[in-house]
Amino acid sequence: MLYTVKELSDLAKVTVKTLHHYHRIGLLLPHSVSDAGYRLYGEEELERLQQILFYRELDFPLKQIKQLLDGEPERLSILSSQKQLLQANRSRMERLIQTIDESIRCTEKGVRMDTNKMFSGFQSEQEWKEALSRQNEYLKEKYAYDLMEENSIDVDAMNEAAQEAKHFMDGMAQTLKEGIKHDDPKVEHLITQHIVSLNSQGHMTTAKDFAAQARFFVQDEFHRNMLETQQTGLAYYLCVAAEDFASKQG
Repeated sequence: MLYTVKELSDLAKVTVKTLHHYHRIGLLLPHSVSDAGYRLYGEEELERLQQILFYRELDFPLKQIKQLLDGEPERLSILSSQKQLLQANRSRMERLIQTIDESIRCTEKGVRMDTNKMFSGFQSEQEWKEALSRQNEYLKEKYAYDLMEENSIDVDAMNEAAQEAKHFMDGMAQTLKEGIKHDDPKVEHLITQHIVSLNSQGHMTTAKDFAAQARFFVQDEFHRNMLETQQTGLAYYLCVAAEDFASKQG
């Protein structure tokens, strides 16, 4: 059975203009053209259009789709590959929707969202870059430092680092809530573990380096507010604890 461009448009829920464009760029050629000049499409063209639309759903550019389909892979191979891509995309979208839902619930209740959950949907380098964009723009504007300029993002490493940083900050916030002094062995243990973790991640950090960073967090409004939003007084508590810890290290 052959379909006219209008019939194919109605069947596939795409515009006639789109089908004309696909023909013009050689992405989807008609099976034949009638004596009256009508483009006619058969089963093979329907299958190719289905494959095109799957790739478009995944935001593949038309040029790349043409290259993929013109490589003459088997239809089963294409469909299997597209299924894997769509499933991965669905899982990612489900994670992002869950993160958004949690953000909405926290906002409605007027409570701070768990920082770990804030990044639970980030599974790619681009997502991390978008998440860090506000901080990066601030650093570029105030300190002429581009966080992304020379740093590619290892997603797994970033997720691991974010988990450890959350664990450390949660621990510090809890000791502050409990009224534990900044030089208590429990606080010193938290700082020791955190510095060890930073070094194991390749961020070579001494006690003095960490104290300097904590002092920066207090002095810089953007980063101070990030900590104070988590727990009032946390930025200052962290700074005093880090400086006391460094002084004891010699």
